[in-house]
Amino acid sequence: MFRRRSHDASGVLEPDQAAPGDTEADAPASRPRPALTAPKGAPTPKRSEAQANRRQPYQAPADRKAASRQARDRNRTERVRRTEAYQRGDSWALPRKDQGPVRALARDVVDARRGIGEYYMVLVVVLVVLLVVPNTATKYIFDVAVIGIVVLMLGEGWLVGTKVKRMAAERFPGQSTQGLMMYTIMRGIQLRRLRMPRPRVKRGDKV
Repeated sequence: MFRRRSHDASGVLEPDQAAPGDTEADAPASRPRPALTAPKGAPTPKRSEAQANRRQPYQAPADRKAASRQARDRNRTERVRRTEAYQRGDSWALPRKDQGPVRALARDVVDARRGIGEYYMVLVVVLVVLLVVPNTATKYIFDVAVIGIVVLMLGEGWLVGTKVKRMAAERFPGQSTQGLMMYTIMRGIQLRRLRMPRPRVKRGDKV
């Protein structure tokens, strides 16, 4: 009378019974999967622990001397990298006075020519040596030579600077040319091998 039957009159299975062919593979997809376990004998690591093991955290120096040494090494490396980039003319390493296409054009124009101002420092050294000689005539020659060199240097710088300003107005309209004349003169009186950024054109190249 109270015996449970596997099937009711309509042939529907009871809730606590399953069909003979049902397996775990046929279970609904919504049923949670068993958690993955660690190898036998080892606890399952937490996700945060696994991520921490994959990282390589920064190891702080043990003492102040080591920290100071590391800081000096980093600063030295950064200075070398910035100096090399400045010598190459990389835009990110250039100071404000050397930035922009107009200043780059001025450097190329000056570096592509051979000017009198380039030997200004050499001539000054020679004149200083002559000034040491205790002779009135030598002093007179020194004064005249200095005045002549200054006039030639300024005259050449003005001509080259005017040319650069004209070229900048044609190639880079709207760009500021403020201070370009003095920038051109100062570039022109430096020895070629001492110019920074280093020349990127050869003598005689067309700019």
